[in-house]
Amino acid sequence: MYPDDLKYTAEHEWVRLPGEAAGSVRIGITHYAQDSLGDIVYVSLPEIGDGVTAGAACGELESTKSVSDIYAPVSGEVVARNDALDATPELVNNDPYGGGWLFEVVPTPDTDLDTLLDSATYQGTLEG
Repeated sequence: MYPDDLKYTAEHEWVRLPGEAAGSVRIGITHYAQDSLGDIVYVSLPEIGDGVTAGAACGELESTKSVSDIYAPVSGEVVARNDALDATPELVNNDPYGGGWLFEVVPTPDTDLDTLLDSATYQGTLEG
């Protein structure tokens, strides 16, 4: 349910290395997050070229239950976004680690991805 090849944040985002674009990381939300939100009906993502700051809100997920912020797990420049979510936001629910990815960022040079959580540590935060 929480793939070992990803890094995680306490805010329930995941990071996959590498992304599709050179030097980028791919970002999405975890199974736990999509399950807690319920049916996703609208996704607002940062635009290509936008700068994002680790820990800061950079988009929104609207579900039948609520609207939740998407937090950037790393600082950097957005180089790709999942435009398929405009027409089919439910991909976030159906395939959070695949077709439901959100956006890609080229991290700033000082980014230390080892500060993010591994799968076991992230799962431990859910049980606490």
